[in-house]
Amino acid sequence: MTYLVALAFLAILGSLASALFFMMKDGQEGKPKTSNMARALAFRIGFSVLLFACILIAWKLGYIYPTGIPAGK
Repeated sequence: MTYLVALAFLAILGSLASALFFMMKDGQEGKPKTSNMARALAFRIGFSVLLFACILIAWKLGYIYPTGIPAGK
């Protein structure tokens, strides 16, 4: 599960970096603007939702469990 979360975070950061790249480079030198930045941000949202769903499913199936401060103490 740790590797899945780490891989998902890397995918989210990579998508965010590519959106930054497209924001800075698209539309320069007389080229028309493209929708690459919006597509990269949509992928980032998709990766984030997928990560949340995987963590929720893993918790429900008992693969991971909360280890925080007990309630009421």
